[in-house]
Amino acid sequence: MRKRIIPVILCGGSGSRLWPTSRRLLPKQYLPLVSEHTLLQDTLLRLRGLEDCGAPIGVLNHEHRFLAAEQMQELGIAPRAMLLEPVGRNTAPAVAAAALQACIDDPDAVLLVLPADHLILDPAAFRQTVQKAAAIAAGGLLVAFGIAPTHPATGFGYIEAGEPIANHPDAFRIQRFVEKPSEERARAFLAQGGYFWNGGMFALQASVFLEELGRLRPEILAATRAAMKGAVRDLDFLRLDREAFLACPADSIDYAVMEHTRLGAVVRADMGWSDVGSWSALWETGRQDASGNVTRGDVWLHDASRCYVRADARHVSVLGAEDLVIVETDDALLVATRSRAQDVKEVVERLDRQKRSEHVSHTRVYRPWGYYESVDAGERFQVKRMMVKPGQSLSLQLHRKRAEHWVVVSGTATVTRGDETTTLKENQSTFIPVGTKHRLQNKTDAPLFLIEVQSGSYLGEDDIERFEDRYGRA
Repeated sequence: MRKRIIPVILCGGSGSRLWPTSRRLLPKQYLPLVSEHTLLQDTLLRLRGLEDCGAPIGVLNHEHRFLAAEQMQELGIAPRAMLLEPVGRNTAPAVAAAALQACIDDPDAVLLVLPADHLILDPAAFRQTVQKAAAIAAGGLLVAFGIAPTHPATGFGYIEAGEPIANHPDAFRIQRFVEKPSEERARAFLAQGGYFWNGGMFALQASVFLEELGRLRPEILAATRAAMKGAVRDLDFLRLDREAFLACPADSIDYAVMEHTRLGAVVRADMGWSDVGSWSALWETGRQDASGNVTRGDVWLHDASRCYVRADARHVSVLGAEDLVIVETDDALLVATRSRAQDVKEVVERLDRQKRSEHVSHTRVYRPWGYYESVDAGERFQVKRMMVKPGQSLSLQLHRKRAEHWVVVSGTATVTRGDETTTLKENQSTFIPVGTKHRLQNKTDAPLFLIEVQSGSYLGEDDIERFEDRYGRA
């Protein structure tokens, strides 16, 4: 009997190997890296046309909640639930939380567990594979998607297929999981056959998964149950109890359940999959020109071959280069050989040790009301360009250490300053003294753009004392 499919979209991860485009406050799943949509949106869009598929459950970092909500809203998707993790605890607790949420209404539903940051070039083949996996999962097995290997990759774990599953072509019992192998061993796997890459995607019945997790890792299930029981509603989100979730062991669904269960199965998935784990992966899956180059943005190449070049903010010219990755943003530039693309994570770790900010955020920082971007900064001053979306507003707040001067560039601003509320139009301005309560609102149906000049002894974003906030921020 067919069961309803509930997608579980795992939105965690920092995407540090895709720096400088991917950063902690704007990681790769929320970026348009391969199409006009973000990776999260592409993940959701390929579910369209999938039979018996319900609204998704998102599991995400609380810092990214407004990004995820807005990107779903842009597609007209109303999620079944948005679960906020106070800290990352890997995939086993995340899937457990989603399974507990699904069991409220439908414990027999099949959860389709999908990372939000993968690339699939053949959505139709993906949907066909999902239907196969869901049918097997409805019978009580826990099903992994085994990616048909195209080369002896050493960066993925492997799944060895065991006995075929009756009446289900390209489906097998799982013989064993294999850690990331050496190249020699990976070549042997491909020569032997019967091995798949572990794609990190699963189809599993919610009640069956929870039963197996309770048998194999009861401490994870108990902590996740406590976190869900203590969860509180925060606008459209469900915020898991912090203390209970902090006590939960961190482990992946692979290690916690799939490697030990007797219910494991794998379906062959041949659908143009990539985990988008590095810039070289984007080169491999991108549309290459006659010289093997992949470009995005305002790029000009001359006598260049097998390069990946991305220009996000400025023009980039490349002359006579081979096998390079060149990625440009408005505040950072990465140049690396493609063979060293996996090592970009070391750059991010170095920036973190030096307490720099280029790995944390871009000069444009997104907020639920719009965004701001740094234009200039110096001793005791900072200049920002701000955009407030139609119908949105900043919190009622004050600053203890800085004053602000706002100049409207376009649109209409409603400004609260102390006990006064005024309306400012293009080329009009106002001054907010230190310690004065204030709020900026856009009550129109057009974007509001303005320049903010800050001055004072301290200009950090943590010098904000909020009194009212429609987005529920502390």
